[in-house]
Amino acid sequence: MVPKIRRGSRTHGLLVYLYGPGRRDEHVDPHLVGSWDGFAPDPGRDTSADPDPKVTLARLTAALDLRIKQAGDRAPAKHVWHCSVRTDPGDRMLTDAEWNTVAQRLVAATGIAPEGDPDGCRWVAVRHADDHIHILATMVRGDLRRPRMNYDFKRAQAECRRIEQEWGLRRLNPGDGTGSKAPTSAERFKAERTGRPEPSRETLREAVRQALAGAATEEEFFTRLREAGLRVKVRTAPSGDAIGYNVALPGDRNRDGEPVWYPGSKLAPDLSLPKIRLRLGNDTVDLTTSAATSGRSDWSPPARERRSATGIAEHAAILLDSDDDNAAAHLVGVGELLDAVAQTSPAATRAELAAAAREFERATRSHVRAERADTRAIRSAARGIIQAGGALGRGEDGGTTAMLVSTLVLVTLAAARWHSARGHAQQAHASRQTAEHLRTAYCQAAATPMRALHDQGRALPEAVHRTHEATIRAVLPQQGPRAGGTPMKTDALVATLAQAEQAGHDPEALLQRAIAMRELDTAEDVTDVLVWRLRRIAQLPAHPGEATPQPQAGTRQPKTSTNDRTSNRTAPTAAARPGTDPRTRPPRR
Repeated sequence: MVPKIRRGSRTHGLLVYLYGPGRRDEHVDPHLVGSWDGFAPDPGRDTSADPDPKVTLARLTAALDLRIKQAGDRAPAKHVWHCSVRTDPGDRMLTDAEWNTVAQRLVAATGIAPEGDPDGCRWVAVRHADDHIHILATMVRGDLRRPRMNYDFKRAQAECRRIEQEWGLRRLNPGDGTGSKAPTSAERFKAERTGRPEPSRETLREAVRQALAGAATEEEFFTRLREAGLRVKVRTAPSGDAIGYNVALPGDRNRDGEPVWYPGSKLAPDLSLPKIRLRLGNDTVDLTTSAATSGRSDWSPPARERRSATGIAEHAAILLDSDDDNAAAHLVGVGELLDAVAQTSPAATRAELAAAAREFERATRSHVRAERADTRAIRSAARGIIQAGGALGRGEDGGTTAMLVSTLVLVTLAAARWHSARGHAQQAHASRQTAEHLRTAYCQAAATPMRALHDQGRALPEAVHRTHEATIRAVLPQQGPRAGGTPMKTDALVATLAQAEQAGHDPEALLQRAIAMRELDTAEDVTDVLVWRLRRIAQLPAHPGEATPQPQAGTRQPKTSTNDRTSNRTAPTAAARPGTDPRTRPPRR
């Protein structure tokens, strides 16, 4: 049940709308379901006194405005309190009597007409659709004082949550005042009228957020806004210093032909210039990307940057799992990373990744403030991805996209747990929704490389395959091949362990290291997660069609396991010699 509250100054004008046909003839059978005394004239159904509904509507207006006229200059300029209340599409249809109860409870909870108070404000509730009502109240009490209506929106929300629980309706998540301002009805109607897919406010919010992702300076942020095609107006003080900014979409004009400007603070609470400066000042990113020092030189810049970002995202998940309030700052960095990936993703995954970034925007804001948090690494990772440019949806680029998205699924689930532990219902829900979009994007990005890995695993000699299956069963018994089951689930993991061994790694020690990095309980497919972790830490190609790196002769891999049974194992001698095929070696004992 969703309440929306507005203030106005025209009682008669609002009643004309409520009892009229609507903007698209959507109003059906407008009628009163409740009023301040239960005897208010109803222009929709009351024809006993006068058959002309306009006359009855004028009588209702006069009755509602009586205290306003009596108060004279003491009445507020915006004396109309308007609250629309809508049920969820999946809820049952409420009766008129039930809607009357909803209206009475809301006007009492918000201070409009407290229960048992004979001097409460005058109000009516009008129903012209099955799923919602409109409550109109005039804000002067019977004793000609103004009602005490502090935090009326929060009180209305809280009362709606109680009604949902008592009546078995869908229970919505309570807000905390950190959400973005929703588009108004006028903005939505304008978008429909002009053929835009969404209101300008939402388009601008996403564009500003993307321009901020990984930006190192204020000047770079404004440059990105202009490069994105937005109109930008920087507000300056008499000293010449910037104190704010406004943005507008090209072609979006008001009735006077002027651009419709939106201040950053009206797009989202954290997009005002002071908040942006705080982020840029505290988390200055590296001006150079990490591509020069990350990964193999034969991989493309997008692939190297995605590999680097995967490790940094893993670290962010660990911080979120630690349940530290300072992780709040890293949520902002994760949001920037999602924006960067969405901007540069291949066409096949772009829609889902963009939806994930937009959904996670709600999860980046709460009342928790980090006292100390160094998010330079994650913001630099976002910058590196953007500067590396768009990634192709195939080869190593496509494989590293799947690698990064797989990790981001776990990061967003860790964010959901972090928010849930603090009672942030809306943020936790947004995090879980983000994970669903990322899972869909992962399936799209991983289809080709995982299919190739499964094929490679099945093509291994039976003895080699059996050896690596035994390793998986020993290290990860709950995920190993089960008797009578199909080994298909582990084929990609088997192929990865075989390639890691060929590159000079100890498969068992490497697998233990990958498992120990962080929990796997929230992974939808544990073997997929381990495949990408192994391929990243072993520097194996994300796309199996690429050449596997060979170790230098005479080198030995560092011991990475604390398990006594495997700590003395070294890289197989045959694997250390380039050109030796591991499939021709006998199985390990």
